[in-house]
This record gives sequence, structure tokens and C-alpha cells, in this order.
Amino acid sequence: MVESRPDPVAVAMMSTTADERAVLDSFLDFHRAMLLRKLRGVSDVEAARRLVPSATTLAGLVKHLTLVEKNWFRCLLAPGPGDVYLTSEEDATASFTLATDDTVERLSAAYEAECARSREVTARFDLDHVVPHPQLGEVSVRWILVHLIEETARHVGHADILRELTDGSTGAI
Repeated sequence: MVESRPDPVAVAMMSTTADERAVLDSFLDFHRAMLLRKLRGVSDVEAARRLVPSATTLAGLVKHLTLVEKNWFRCLLAPGPGDVYLTSEEDATASFTLATDDTVERLSAAYEAECARSREVTARFDLDHVVPHPQLGEVSVRWILVHLIEETARHVGHADILRELTDGSTGAI
């Protein structure tokens, strides 16, 4: 079962004067939750529908960000047997590709579970902890958190547009 998390909007609002780690964590959790909110009330067919020239779909965004969480937190900071940090353009493109059994429910649960693992992994490291990166040389946990805030927020913006194209729903929250 996926852990119960406090409302990310409330946490973000309470974190306005918190320490750096709490602010970074709350912003990332806010954007993670916004992605899942964009899927609420959308059918599997609607979530998989291509509405733009690229292969980007609501469901594909969730699948992609699940891989992004795994890649940056688990594979880079705490790799286990078989965990490989993916770097190719082909891997990035494939991360948006849906399988026949990719439902909104399954994709959302997988994303929530991977985010929970990401929280567990990052909690073990200070923001200044540095790890080797296959393309960038070295990165700190701080840099990874800021990067994931940026990437997740960017894709939530895509999800916002796709949701509006799907059924007219708008709004940041």
C-alpha cells in the first residue's frame, strides 16, 4: 500500500520559511501530486490519447516521470542489482511508450510507489552529498532535487495542457 501523504498544497504553504531541505522536498512533492491530480477522472482511453504531434500523452507523462524518479534517485544514489542509469535518447523516448496493460490506476500506483522510494533514498543523504554522473561528472543531492523539481514541473505543465485538451479541465490545482 502506498503511504498516506499530507496535502502537498498545504505542505508547500507551510514550508515558506522552512529550511532548504524541507522547501525542496515540499516543492517536489507538490509537483508530483499535481501530476496525479491531472489524471483524476480521466479514463484509460483518454489518458492514452495523443492530442499533440509528439507521442506525449497524460499516461505517458506519468510513465516517463516514474522512470525519471527511478533513474535519478534509486539508480544514481542507491543502485541495487540490475539498476542501470539510463542515458540514451532511445530510453527517454521509450519511457513515454504505453503497454497494453498500462492503466491510469497502475501507472499512478507505480509512480506513487517510486516517489516513496525516492523519498526514502534521498532522506539518507545530505544535500551536499555528491555522486558520479555518467554525463555530468558529478552531481549533488541538492542539484538532483532541483533538477527533479524542474523536470516534474515542466511535465505537469504539459499534463495541464493535455488535460484541458481532453475535457476542458483547467487550473493549477
